[in-house]
Amino acid sequence: MLAIVETCGKQYEIEEGRYIDVEFLGKDENETLELDKVVMIVAGSQSQIGQPYLEGATVKVTVLKNGKEKKVLVYKQRRKKGYRKKNGHRQQFSRIMIESIDFPGKAEVLATETPKETTTKIAKKAPAETKVKTTKKTTTPKTEKIKTETKAKTEEVKEEN
Repeated sequence: MLAIVETCGKQYEIEEGRYIDVEFLGKDENETLELDKVVMIVAGSQSQIGQPYLEGATVKVTVLKNGKEKKVLVYKQRRKKGYRKKNGHRQQFSRIMIESIDFPGKAEVLATETPKETTTKIAKKAPAETKVKTTKKTTTPKTEKIKTETKAKTEEVKEEN
């Protein structure tokens, strides 16, 4: 089951038990909070779409850590003027863990939802057989005519010697 949540002006596709990096929330680490701007719940045939948000739907998350992303360099230059400006920026982010997705009718969805098959079949391939390429010579009537003419000329030369 997936959900699409809006936070900090952006929409994120989330799933229970996973974490995502979002814009800095201003919360401390290990602090829990609820996101109530749920745009959509994707649950097979019982998906729900909000207009603009689903009423009664919440997502419980825990802030795992706050940090900064890699530095992005901003370089400005005007040619022939000697103007150069180099600036760096590190965007702050919060890594959040999705604990649970709650919405009205969740029990019905969980009852009808079938678990995904986790077993995968691995096909065993037979050992590669060595293939011998056979080249088929194709000749056209024009090349056939040239071949016969050259044979005739070589025979004439041999007879003269």
